[in-house]
Amino acid sequence: MDQGNDAVRKGPSTQSALLVLCLAGLVSGGLLHLAWSPSSAHTAWLGATLLGTAASAWWVLDGLRHKRFGTDTLALLALIGTLLVGEFLAGSIIAVMLTGGRVLEERAGRRARRDLSALLARSPTTAHRLLDGEIVTVPADDVRPGDLLLVRSGEVLPVDGRIEGDAAVLDESVVTGEPLPVERQAGEAARSGTVNAAGPFRLRATTDARRGTFAAIVRLAGDAKSDNAPFVRLADRYSAIFLPVSVVVAGVAWLMSQDPVRAVAVLVVATPCPLILAAPIAFTSGMSRCARRGVIVKSGAALERLARARVLLFDKTGTVTEGRPRLARTATGTDGSGEDVLRLAACLDQVSAHVLATAIVRAARENGLGLEQPGRVSESLGEGIEGVVGEHLVRVGKAAWAGCGEEEPPWVSAARSEAARDGSVTVFVGVDGRFAGVLLLKDRLRTDAPRTFRLLRIAGIDRTVMVTGDRQAVADLVGAYVGADEVRAEQSPEDKVEVVRTESGRAPTVMVGDGVNDAPALACAGVGVALGARGSTASSESADVVITVDRLARLAETLVIARRTRSIARESALVGMVLSFGAMLVAAAGLLPPTAGAVLQELIDVAVVVNALRALNGGLRGHSHELRGASAELVRSLDEEHHRLWPRIHELPQVSEAIALGSGEPSTELLDGLTAFLAEVGEHEERDEKLLYPQVDRALGVRGATAAMSRGHSEIDVLSRRIGAAIGELRTDCRPETRRHAARLVIELYAVLQLHFTQEEENYHVLATGDGAGKDR
Repeated sequence: MDQGNDAVRKGPSTQSALLVLCLAGLVSGGLLHLAWSPSSAHTAWLGATLLGTAASAWWVLDGLRHKRFGTDTLALLALIGTLLVGEFLAGSIIAVMLTGGRVLEERAGRRARRDLSALLARSPTTAHRLLDGEIVTVPADDVRPGDLLLVRSGEVLPVDGRIEGDAAVLDESVVTGEPLPVERQAGEAARSGTVNAAGPFRLRATTDARRGTFAAIVRLAGDAKSDNAPFVRLADRYSAIFLPVSVVVAGVAWLMSQDPVRAVAVLVVATPCPLILAAPIAFTSGMSRCARRGVIVKSGAALERLARARVLLFDKTGTVTEGRPRLARTATGTDGSGEDVLRLAACLDQVSAHVLATAIVRAARENGLGLEQPGRVSESLGEGIEGVVGEHLVRVGKAAWAGCGEEEPPWVSAARSEAARDGSVTVFVGVDGRFAGVLLLKDRLRTDAPRTFRLLRIAGIDRTVMVTGDRQAVADLVGAYVGADEVRAEQSPEDKVEVVRTESGRAPTVMVGDGVNDAPALACAGVGVALGARGSTASSESADVVITVDRLARLAETLVIARRTRSIARESALVGMVLSFGAMLVAAAGLLPPTAGAVLQELIDVAVVVNALRALNGGLRGHSHELRGASAELVRSLDEEHHRLWPRIHELPQVSEAIALGSGEPSTELLDGLTAFLAEVGEHEERDEKLLYPQVDRALGVRGATAAMSRGHSEIDVLSRRIGAAIGELRTDCRPETRRHAARLVIELYAVLQLHFTQEEENYHVLATGDGAGKDR
């Protein structure tokens, strides 16, 4: 709905009240006419016509005030014409269709924003000032640069400042979008809006609340929203052509016949009801279609803008990644067991408040490891946690803490280097005063991200740009994974807004994000899309489109629906205009009086409405294949097995290295662990082959669609058998060539499993419907 028309609506009921009154005048006039009271009928129709004329005049004046000139002008001319020649029935019919179209458009265009209320609600209202050794709670607005503050566990930093005394662990996702916590040492800067993820610490304020980082984000979002140009309705664009043509035809008919009734008849059939109805009904239908897919589109204008989008900008964390850390793998020495290290660390982390502890405990439970309660637990702020698990003293945290000052062995340094390359976070585990393992946690990429970006390209996106606050090296890897045309890393919220503005100057844009730090960019883009399933409320408030299910693929589906909806709206409007133009010629020839013209216009309207309703269905062939019910549950269970197997797959290179470089016979524990892993993989692949793949073939409607993946199962089975034979040889023959042969087979299996699991997750696991959405085909 045009924003300028908000001035004439005191609330959602105003348009509906106008429709009810006009409809009452039309119907009551018809009943009075049937009761043989023509004068009373004409009075009722006159009242409806006058009401429609007054409303139309208001809308035209309001549009001119906002420099808009559209369909309402032609409707006003037709209504005035019916009043001048006494064709009140035709006028009341036009009034009903005009107000009815407004009601439909209002419902299609009503926005569901609350002007950044979520951002403001997150702003801290109080701060704890340290004054003469006492803690004084004061309003956050009273904090001044130089004040010393105490930030308690779980609190939001009220102002920008510098850490004093003990180190701090901060959740900076609100500002940077990155889900992994960071440790800030004394003297380092900390930004408002971030969360204290560990114990209390002292903060020396460097700004006040109004000049802090978080306040700047709020201002950016508000400024970006106000800078967004008003959208021109599809109907108004077409009326710029239709209006002068209609006026010219009516004028010619009047001049040639010297009969003003002919001109009115032309204007009646030229009344732009197809334009008024086609777009709102089509876009309302498209919005309903999106809602059935778990996507909330806040206005018809947003859906139309989305249909025009050519450039996609997207955040990394939470958009193409899962937005939460997961255990990637456990690095250990040649004689260590990854499962034992993970179990010991998880037992201790059960009682830890650190934000990574949850991920470690979850990984242990996913692997079916039994956890016991630790004893004599103590936590050292900024260092780590220690306690007794069984008969072992376990330490989890920083390297120096976990290793009790022991010099790092080469495998620990290698794990550090690997983490730096991959953007992982390292958690060191020490047992009985020695390094036992390194847990590498990573924000995993969404399995449906590459498929979604391919579908977006097919749907008409010409350029994709990743805009993230993460490091360039990590961002480049993710950008390559999804096929981004450009990667803009280490971007602040202000930088993101500038990138969006630059790209919007080149082509229509859509920005996708999920964090508070994305809110300004979402508001600035042509269309802002928020991933609301796990994203922030603030980003959802600033966005035009909210994906409520945790499925990135819905973005591509929504774009397809938007483009189809716009096509149907345009088609309906054009067909209606052509039919109306034909009726105008008939009326200009004197063969169609105004009332009959109004009835004919109604028939044209019905045809337009029926065509516009096609937007409710269809158009997703190739985009919305899904498994439901028991089939979806099967896929989800197999996906959980993938999550459990991935860390062990990532450990295969270390297993290969231990086999190839070790001296003497490989440990029985190493070989038995590899044998057990092969058996588990074999059982998983057998379930895939017998249970999953037939379901996928049926969902895709193509027999043998999974044939290539079945070949992958065969390769995995052959390699597993060869490794099993090699393990048997190693138990009796430890010659170097035997070791090298077995190590090479393990690396081959690692490569095949990596590729096979990734392909399964991208192509098949994404077919399981999530969160109750997707009932629509």
